[in-house]
Amino acid sequence: MMKGRIAVRVRRSAIALTMIGVTVPSFGVERDYVDRARLTESEEALVLKMARNRGIGEVAKIRTYNMFPTPFRGIAVHGLDKIEGREVSHRVLSVSYRKWLEPGAKPGKDDLLMGDFWAGQARVVKQTILRHGKDEFRIATPRGISVEVCESVLAHLLDGRYRLGPAVEEKMMGGVDWSKPLHFGKRKDLISAGYGHKNKGSGFFDLQIKVVGKELTIEQVFQAIP
Repeated sequence: MMKGRIAVRVRRSAIALTMIGVTVPSFGVERDYVDRARLTESEEALVLKMARNRGIGEVAKIRTYNMFPTPFRGIAVHGLDKIEGREVSHRVLSVSYRKWLEPGAKPGKDDLLMGDFWAGQARVVKQTILRHGKDEFRIATPRGISVEVCESVLAHLLDGRYRLGPAVEEKMMGGVDWSKPLHFGKRKDLISAGYGHKNKGSGFFDLQIKVVGKELTIEQVFQAIP
């Protein structure tokens, strides 16, 4: 009986706090903050309130990121995933924080403003699921290439079934995180495959791949360095 009364009191307290405008801490939300951009509990509550105001009723993740090569930082709030077959979509709200931007930065005419934070409208981000064995990977929607070809290239790279062209240094390949594919696309006779760096915040790689029959050769590698 006592447990029931306690539960009722907790619920009533939560309702009361909501009614007077105090945000109850959000549990079950994933947080991914870079070292130089960590939100306090009160800042986070305000950002989550903005996300709800912009139509993201249930938040799955809140993250911060560096805007390299500048010293500025940003915030992104992600809604829950909607999965239909291989397609995944969710809403994302980009939030600006005055203290993390260039001096004089200010919101746009139609932006939502709360304290030192502002945001435009949430956008929809779409991804595609690729599979390799029992593992699943999410990439940006492929451009000019089928899911089947993407998965074939993915399998070759994960299994190490590829060759390096004369313009590629083997040492550079040591930084590629094969568990983090970002995108696949095709232009003319080359396939472009984006991969993250093993060290978080160290940029990403763009591999230029040529496929002849069952042979896969990485012809060039470009690295984006913060």
